[in-house]
Amino acid sequence: MARETDSYRIASDTYLDHRMTVPLDHAGGLTETITVFAREIVRDGQEKSPRLVFFQGGPGSPAPRPAPLGGWIEWALGRYRVVLIDQRGTGASHPIDARVVKARGDVQAQADFLSYFRADSIIADAEALRRDLQGDEPWHVLGQSYGGFVNTAYLSQAPEGLASVMITAGLPSVTKHAIETYRLTWPSTERRNGDMYDTFPGLRERVWDVAVHLENHDERLVTGERLTPARLRMLGMVLGFSYGPQTLHFLFEDPFIRVNGELALNSRFLLQASERLSFAGNPIYGILHESIYAGTVPGGTRWAAHRARDEFPQFAIPGSEQSPFSTEREARQAGAEFLFSGEHVFPWQMVEDPALSPIAEAVNVVAEREFDSLYDLDVLAANRVPASGWVYWDDMFVPASLSLETADLINGFTPILTNDYHHDGLRVDGARLLERMHTLNHQKLSTAR
Repeated sequence: MARETDSYRIASDTYLDHRMTVPLDHAGGLTETITVFAREIVRDGQEKSPRLVFFQGGPGSPAPRPAPLGGWIEWALGRYRVVLIDQRGTGASHPIDARVVKARGDVQAQADFLSYFRADSIIADAEALRRDLQGDEPWHVLGQSYGGFVNTAYLSQAPEGLASVMITAGLPSVTKHAIETYRLTWPSTERRNGDMYDTFPGLRERVWDVAVHLENHDERLVTGERLTPARLRMLGMVLGFSYGPQTLHFLFEDPFIRVNGELALNSRFLLQASERLSFAGNPIYGILHESIYAGTVPGGTRWAAHRARDEFPQFAIPGSEQSPFSTEREARQAGAEFLFSGEHVFPWQMVEDPALSPIAEAVNVVAEREFDSLYDLDVLAANRVPASGWVYWDDMFVPASLSLETADLINGFTPILTNDYHHDGLRVDGARLLERMHTLNHQKLSTAR
């Protein structure tokens, strides 16, 4: 497998942009290859330091392009050579969108292609890069959110490649179906909605004003499709982050203008809503989000978040079979709460979002597909790699209870519990988080020696 590297300098750092050719199918079923990109940053004086590889959250998000450097990366550069890898399908690593998927052929061929962009392939790419850069020497890894899911699978599939593991924002369940995760995230999302409305007087009514307006007016997102009350609820994804309630408060601060005496949503509101609702910039998230929970038990995920929603009637969308209300206006008049959803994707969303609608059928096939497990419980139980991770009690996306269950199944894993952060602790206070895990893991390394 060939690798090309471009080198350049910014301030006191050397940047090494690695582009490596790897198989699309590491199992050898296809001869096709793709290019995986990773950016290595080396601070002057750290040329012989060990490498720390960062796996981004998502799925489907590229590695950071930090300009300027700061936060956890700045801290890490004083101790490691930092490798920011674009997971396949993202950034400069064979990025995919609906056109790329559609070009694979029929619906089954499209679904087969998408199956090559899960964590097992990401780990195989990383291992190929590691061996090319440093032979048999293991490296250190850091994973945020989905990146932590990848690193949990990495511990199971290729522990020989790991010197230590650091995880922020929780661990995946390795024994339960995806629906069990969503049965926990819907209630936590409701609590976060409540906290937001309690904090910002007047926000509740402004949100209802927009929802009722959308039911009776054809307002268009920048991406061309109609903004529906159902899609409006999906703005709640941001509630999983520390400043999410403020973000929604500011968005709904003054959403309307008057045109010839009639109310209409202003361009600022529609632009910001479009940026948050469209998967054009991150199609893998919409396509493969639920598949990150697949393989732990038999069967497909089958739109687990959507099915779990039916168990929480307070989240039912007026006009749906699950709702006692036929319209948004009726729900408002009855005193119902307008509840935003969180980190949930839905089958109807695949059709409504133009970025995904051309491959909606293939995404349905993926939802029904039964994947092999990413985790070997025996390997995790015998783990010898120093590993630790931050678990946030108030995490709206990754339930702390499931993270702790998994931590108990990994020999020697040290969970660090806190309610200081929501899902974005690494962004908010990354240096502190890394220093704690770095210290814990290196104490384990010293003891092992």
